[in-house]
Amino acid sequence: MAESIILTPHATREERYQELLPQIKAVVSDESDLIANLANAAAMLKEAFGFLWVGFYRRAGQELILGPFQGPLACTRIGMGKGVCGSSALQQQTLIVPNVDEFPGHIACSSLSKSEIVVPLVVDGETVLILDVDSESLADFSEVDQQYLEEMMEGLRGHFA
Repeated sequence: MAESIILTPHATREERYQELLPQIKAVVSDESDLIANLANAAAMLKEAFGFLWVGFYRRAGQELILGPFQGPLACTRIGMGKGVCGSSALQQQTLIVPNVDEFPGHIACSSLSKSEIVVPLVVDGETVLILDVDSESLADFSEVDQQYLEEMMEGLRGHFA
């Protein structure tokens, strides 16, 4: 298993994803445990981009329960349809929020968070996992983040088959 990630200094965000995703895939392909893979994926994303918070929520009934993450203390449980994570899970689509203060019902786990992207993994018509990434900068996420984070989440699908 790799002990560090290799990234080109001063790469664009897209170039950074192009370098990082194969490394994440290599790390998770050698391990069958979901929690271990989520922990490493969160750590690698946080290290590569310096985001405020990177983590996962697992679906349990009508709640999302905190999974592995990197960053400040987090909300432990989020109801389906509540906040950005619960809304993404319910709508089964990625949500990019340029300014979390303008999102109706935003759950402020950290006052430092200014923008957010949430990516659901839907298996057999049900959201089973959420990736949540928060930034200290406004409008920090774009379609580039969406494309590569959705690809990364697809790589975790095998844990739910």
